[in-house]
Amino acid sequence: MGEKDDSTYELATFAAGCFWGVESVFKQVKGVVDTTVGYTGGTYPNPTYRDVCTGITGHSEAILVKYDPKIVSYEELLSVFRRAHNPTTPNRQGPE
Repeated sequence: MGEKDDSTYELATFAAGCFWGVESVFKQVKGVVDTTVGYTGGTYPNPTYRDVCTGITGHSEAILVKYDPKIVSYEELLSVFRRAHNPTTPNRQGPE
C-alpha cells in the first residue's frame, strides 16, 4: 500500500510556551501523520531559537500538525492540546 495523497490530510497550528513537550504528545496521537515546530507571530524576521528565548521578538513557539481527519478530528486534537498545555503557567510547560 502506498502513502495517502496529501490532499486527504488537514493542518492545524497550536502555539505553546514550548513546542518540544507539546510535539511529543501529538506524535503519540493516532491519526497524526507529521509535526513541524517553529514560531508564529512576532515582528523579528527569521528568528532563531536563541532570538525567541530573549522574549523581545514577540514570537510564540508553535507546532504544525498534519493529521488524517478520518482518524482524528480537530476537536480531539484541541482536547489533546488543552491537556498538554496550561496557558496559566508561563514558562512552565510540562517537562521543560
